[in-house]
Amino acid sequence: MPTLDDVYGKFGFTAEAAQLLETELGNALIQHGIVEENLVNQSNPNRAADLVRQIDKHTLGQLIATLKGKNQSISNLEDVLAKALDERNRLFHSFYRQHNFRRNSDEGRQRMLDDLESIHETLLVAYKAVMLLSGVDLDQLSATSLPTKHLPI
Repeated sequence: MPTLDDVYGKFGFTAEAAQLLETELGNALIQHGIVEENLVNQSNPNRAADLVRQIDKHTLGQLIATLKGKNQSISNLEDVLAKALDERNRLFHSFYRQHNFRRNSDEGRQRMLDDLESIHETLLVAYKAVMLLSGVDLDQLSATSLPTKHLPI
């Protein structure tokens, strides 16, 4: 029997996937801006900071549209990204309203978890696809059993 805490936890994991997707699209735009403005060879910290601030203000939809105009490779992901955008918006703008009183029963909470799992999967598919554009294959990385080290904070 799923609890409300289970639903809230899965919502958090799903929200994280949405933010990872936004971050990676933002990273791609920053990389493009650095190359486009030749900030690698001509150091301009103020312009670099302005570029990051400008990109940080973008919504997911704006990130996708802007990157599509600058990177032809992203066009191949148009359907995946459109679906991820729709699901991300549904998650943050109407998920609880759509499910309303389902939170009050075991069956309802299970439906909510199933829906969150579906949204999460859609967002992860898009995130993995965008990561591949950067040359990072998350599925391949997760298949290797390399030890993980964390830096002390």
